[in-house]
Amino acid sequence: MRIGVLGGSFDPAHEGHAHITREALRRFGLDRVWWMLSPGNPLKARGPAPMAARMAEARRVMPDPRVEITDLEARLGTRYTAQTLRRLTALYPGVHFVWLMGADNLAQFDRWENWREILQMVPVGVLARPGARMAARRSRTARIFASARLPQQDAQMLALSPTPAWCFVDVPMSDLSSSEIRAAGGWRPKGAAPA
Repeated sequence: MRIGVLGGSFDPAHEGHAHITREALRRFGLDRVWWMLSPGNPLKARGPAPMAARMAEARRVMPDPRVEITDLEARLGTRYTAQTLRRLTALYPGVHFVWLMGADNLAQFDRWENWREILQMVPVGVLARPGARMAARRSRTARIFASARLPQQDAQMLALSPTPAWCFVDVPMSDLSSSEIRAAGGWRPKGAAPA
């Protein structure tokens, strides 16, 4: 089984998330994708909307049976991606996990807790994001792990590649952003603190 893991606050989930998930399934040859809604992002000062509201919106936005909406990180009690992946790989030893991220995250990936360990644990699939392609390709992570990069035409082999391995794929892009949706007042879930 090849499972892509797309982590984030999904505050709120939107069609851009759904779009990159469909692209990841196709481009990386994945069987499933888990949307792993985080309890909170350690790099963000403000906490997200309540988990139940975010999960409900995520299920509405992404009804594909190949995509599981999960609060696994909250249930595992992990806070950082490396911790979560350590637990997932121990719990599911036969699964080939791929960590999925937008190019905007690759551009600042070296700020993540134990980021090098993440690349040693699981392959990483990077999807183009508006305005972030060049920054991602020139990022510290991309430079340090240049020899571990798979060419885009080999993306289907990513899940079975020995680590470290990462692949950047150009996909049709969506400029939707959870931050912009919140700023425009388009996301007011029940139980959320006022902005």
